Amino acid sequence: MKITQEQIIASMPSHLRPYTTLQHYDSYTAQDHAVWRFLLRELATRLEQTAHPIYLEGLEKTGISLDAIPNMDDMNEKLADIGWSAVVVDGVIPSAVFMELQALKILPIALDMRSIDHMLYTPAPDIVHEAAGHAPFIIDLDYADYLQRIGEIGVKALSSKQDYAIYEAVRKLSIIKEDASRGAAELAEAQRTLERTLAASNSTSEAYQLSRLHWWTVEYGLVGNVNDYKIFGAGLLSSLGESGHCLDDQRVKKIPLTVAAINCPYDITCEQPQLFVTKSCKHLSQVLESFANGMAFKQGGAIGLQKALDCATVATVEYSSGIQLSGVVSKILTDAVGNEIYVATSGPSQLAYKSAQLLGHGIVEHPKGIASPVGQLKDMPRCLSVYTIDELRELGIYCNAEIRLEFLSGVTVVGCLKNILRRDHKNLLFRFSNCTVTGPTGEALFRADEGDYDMAIGERVVSVYGGAADKEHYPLRLLPPSASHQTRNHSERELALFSMYQTVRDMREAGTYIDLAVLCSLHDCLAKYPKEWLLRFEILELLPADHDHYHRIVAELMALRSHSEDYACLIDMALASVATVKS
Repeated sequence: MKITQEQIIASMPSHLRPYTTLQHYDSYTAQDHAVWRFLLRELATRLEQTAHPIYLEGLEKTGISLDAIPNMDDMNEKLADIGWSAVVVDGVIPSAVFMELQALKILPIALDMRSIDHMLYTPAPDIVHEAAGHAPFIIDLDYADYLQRIGEIGVKALSSKQDYAIYEAVRKLSIIKEDASRGAAELAEAQRTLERTLAASNSTSEAYQLSRLHWWTVEYGLVGNVNDYKIFGAGLLSSLGESGHCLDDQRVKKIPLTVAAINCPYDITCEQPQLFVTKSCKHLSQVLESFANGMAFKQGGAIGLQKALDCATVATVEYSSGIQLSGVVSKILTDAVGNEIYVATSGPSQLAYKSAQLLGHGIVEHPKGIASPVGQLKDMPRCLSVYTIDELRELGIYCNAEIRLEFLSGVTVVGCLKNILRRDHKNLLFRFSNCTVTGPTGEALFRADEGDYDMAIGERVVSVYGGAADKEHYPLRLLPPSASHQTRNHSERELALFSMYQTVRDMREAGTYIDLAVLCSLHDCLAKYPKEWLLRFEILELLPADHDHYHRIVAELMALRSHSEDYACLIDMALASVATVKS
């Protein structure tokens, strides 16, 4: 039984669904399928010796044909056998979304098919890159583990406002570059916007660094050593241009992969001047874990809190008791030796436990932030979280009593205890009324006239990571979604051309009878499309080598080589392919 796209999307966390869409297979034109067929056949031939040996096997095992754009339902039927699935997304999506999908073992596949004008290299993600590039290597268990693990770590990465601004600028530029209807002025302005955004950014966030590691491995990775390597990066596997150019060691520098790759920037809109070589897929995981060991979600403490403060985006602070505070970290106090003693967030905030929002403690109830001390109380040898209710009562701590909590750090909380929230035999949260909180030097941290005070409990911060603890109840981003790719509208002239592509496709797939008269008639009609090289090539494939129209088409293709460097490169590939078959 096939699992439909709708069923896969319905099974996903609700906060990820808005970034997905459905593949309407009939919306791809016959020209789209012709572009796919040309690219995949050329790539398969060229990569047979230069790609990791698993590539061609992986295409077949993940439901990817060389002759037609893959159908998501067919892909998912194959992917289910290896524990993965795929969903369609619209172009460049936020890194946090991309990473979370990978963590869930879901491949995000770009909806669009690159245009005939960008066959050698596309500035926007497309189905060639996402399907034929990423999917084949999932059949390698070590690689699949790496892909899932980098997703899991990516979900935890702290990101900055600058990261999101760069994402928006890159997405807009990639859309405009791929859309032939956009003018030169609009393209130039989008390019300037990206350049200004990059120049204004000094982001060194974890998400930004991890995106570089992802780029130089998953997208543009080589495996082996600097003198003897194979291609496995999806960006290379899906590019006729770069899959060849990257082999030129004079043109593209090869560097052994280490965690230092996070310091190497990349440009999504152009070819890469250097590439990194990993020893193996297991080596990828070792480098990844080396990077992860320095991340805030593993370090916690004042170091992790400072990273979140610098990023100024929604993050989660997890106390040793297990309670999780999500919001924009806005204040940190530390003691004389650098231990965290007080944490505050600003703006919409959330309290959760085991990544589930605590009842009555979402962004509606906490629109302006939450603040709490961290640490042990004086004269209490254990963390406040582990005391039983009876033990607390013996210490004079019980509901409806006026209590005074003095922390070793010097932070003092005084007020009427209204409620103790417990989970798994632990105290997670005290709620006070008429409460005051003062810092080590007597400064006011919370005043009685500010309302009830919710105090999270824990003796240390064990983890700090990006995003909210319970994303289902805290929107992934409190920002408007990106503008979607525009739906393509085709002219009557284009539709007539696509019809001719379909006629050739039907004739080729029938495989029994080639109607030469029809082919010749189609060729004659191409006089109205003087720059249309791909359909000429498809007709050429079906004609006998001694036919008059065969020689005319070869002459026309040779003349079209002068149109551009891309035309010359693609036509040379096409003629070489035909010559091989006809010989």
